[in-house]
Amino acid sequence: MSQKRITTPLTEETARSLKAGDSVLITGVIYTGRDAAHKRMVETLDKGEALPVDMRDQIIYYVGPAPAKPGQPIGSAGPTTSGRMDAYTPKMLAQGLRGMIGKGYRSAEVVEAMKKYGCVYLAATGGAAALIAKTIKKYEVMAYEDLGTEAIAKLTVEDFPAIVVIDSQGNNFYEEGQKPYRRL
Repeated sequence: MSQKRITTPLTEETARSLKAGDSVLITGVIYTGRDAAHKRMVETLDKGEALPVDMRDQIIYYVGPAPAKPGQPIGSAGPTTSGRMDAYTPKMLAQGLRGMIGKGYRSAEVVEAMKKYGCVYLAATGGAAALIAKTIKKYEVMAYEDLGTEAIAKLTVEDFPAIVVIDSQGNNFYEEGQKPYRRL
């Protein structure tokens, strides 16, 4: 486990170099989207249409930010439970999505798709939404504005903190991190 600085876009090579338990600081652009946006993106793909945002080598943050205070680009921006996106995730990974940020466990189907496509799942710390928001320098809605906080937005971030929970090999830090504390 180590601390790494990464810059987006997130290439497959960089994604595959990250290991479960690594602490990362992300600088660049990440996108937001929750279940309503994911549902709409998959429906768009099912119609044979292009996504409104090219997700190749991008990171998506599962967040529904609070309204911004005056002079700030965004309000509190804590992670949403990732399992809500699991039904849509394999199809999004097939589009080239390289990383996801959220909280909680992922399904076996998502982990298999991550291994197949060379993707990583990162966790942002729940309860640290106000601190996370300080790393977000710009917030711009890109698609599905009618979804409000569930719209797809582009975030410009600087040293956004996250932990690699599941790496591209399927190693799961939630499971590995608990082992030393389990009773036999």
